[in-house]
Amino acid sequence: MSNPFSDSDQIGIARTFSELINTDFNGEMNALCWCRDLDGDFAAIVSQLQLKENITEVDPKDLLALQLSEKGNIAREIILNDLQLLTDFGASPSLNLLKCYERDDEFDFISTDVYSFHVDRSPIATDTFLCTYHGVASDIIANDQAEQKMLIPEIRKKLKELHNGPSEEFENFLAENYFDLHYQAKPNAAPINLGLGHLWRLAVDHPKQQVLPCIHRAPIEKEGEYRLLLIC
Repeated sequence: MSNPFSDSDQIGIARTFSELINTDFNGEMNALCWCRDLDGDFAAIVSQLQLKENITEVDPKDLLALQLSEKGNIAREIILNDLQLLTDFGASPSLNLLKCYERDDEFDFISTDVYSFHVDRSPIATDTFLCTYHGVASDIIANDQAEQKMLIPEIRKKLKELHNGPSEEFENFLAENYFDLHYQAKPNAAPINLGLGHLWRLAVDHPKQQVLPCIHRAPIEKEGEYRLLLIC
């Protein structure tokens, strides 16, 4: 298929799963995409799954129990194959049926939920993998098009008031409460939607990382439409 992300220096393109996992991030490139035009009826799968909470993890056994059309069966085989590829690689993929994530509305000046632009952090060398099969997809943004919320003067002032402790402990306070992971898009920023069916690998903030972590956010869901998302 054609590459819909060719204009972005942030995104590298993989033609296979092997390329996706073995290509090194470098320079501005902190997102890798295995671009795919999937042939399958993923809506049929979503229509038969039962949402038990706002986020319901779908077990492969649940997928295998569904009675599907030929197109639905193609979609199921794609998902099961993606889960197996990632599991064999050593990851722990999860297939989620999503109505919505929990919102963070504790403060009116900063949010730390996944709808806010943010980066992932890990104490070990790892990456974030995700694929949206149905529903709205996530966005990423170039690092130079966003700034840490905690560095914005009016937000930083309120965070210091919230901390109300010794100045030497302020940075630890920010990290402990995940304030340092969240970003605000700059004026005229151009977020990139990750689209449906593509399997993505995003750079995570960890001690051995050679590039800046990939800034991303979950989308606002459409009313009455569930997302089917693979993530690990």
